[in-house]
Amino acid sequence: MVEIGLKYEIVFYGEVVKIDSVKRVYTFRIIELFKGKYNSQFITQKYYGNCSNIPSLKQLWIVYAYFNDDKTIEVSGCSPSIGFRPFGSNSIPPPPDIKISQKLGEQIEKLSFYAWDLKFENRNLQDWIYQLEKLRAYKKSQKEISDKEKTETKLETYNRYIIISLIVNIVLFLSLLFVILKKKNFAK
Repeated sequence: MVEIGLKYEIVFYGEVVKIDSVKRVYTFRIIELFKGKYNSQFITQKYYGNCSNIPSLKQLWIVYAYFNDDKTIEVSGCSPSIGFRPFGSNSIPPPPDIKISQKLGEQIEKLSFYAWDLKFENRNLQDWIYQLEKLRAYKKSQKEISDKEKTETKLETYNRYIIISLIVNIVLFLSLLFVILKKKNFAK
């Protein structure tokens, strides 16, 4: 999912802080930017159609998106963007009420659904944390590449200065040698 997601223009970990379901505008607070250039702490998503993902609750998200012309983003339902809680659930549902008067089959069925929900929540949490850690590793590798390029650029600049300095010293030395030889020949 992360490899697919890194093809998008902007990738970040953020929190939905404002929901305007009437205008279909959602605001994220960027907590950690992994890819893309964005100078603000807040970014707005506009809903553009059936493929747009709708963050219906204020929760944490890993967002993979493209920029729109107006510097907003569209979080596509086709992208691997993922909220911390699946399908807009607020939290893990409480255990079902199991009354002693219920039939054993009903109790087992309720527990089965509850176990499925927990399994789904657990899987979502694992996927979410895995993506976040993969993105952090990507960001670290990009920083290391950038630092290495900066170091190489500094070395190249330093080497150029040394070469220029050597050339200037050779020219000065040859000029001095020429002046000395000229004075010896003029003195004879």
